Amino acid sequence: FENNDLIVIKDILPKAPVHLLVITKQHLQSINHLGPEHQGLIGEMIFTAKQMAEKFGVGDSGYKLVYNVGPDGGQVIPHLHLHLMGGKKME
Repeated sequence: FENNDLIVIKDILPKAPVHLLVITKQHLQSINHLGPEHQGLIGEMIFTAKQMAEKFGVGDSGYKLVYNVGPDGGQVIPHLHLHLMGGKKME
């Protein structure tokens, strides 16, 4: 998936049968670097994740959405992205 603001790709080290990344095209390092002007973008990321969950068959069974923030929060890539994981029971 791709539009003017976002791109969605498969995670190269998946932690679930469905593991997608919803990535902003605008460079933002993390949630900590957001301002009030980014509220629409965050909403778009979540709504796009919902659509992708439906498209990849996990919309009804359930899925997890995760933002990792900073090194201690598990963020490896310093660019804002949302993990969508599903297809198995998540802990």
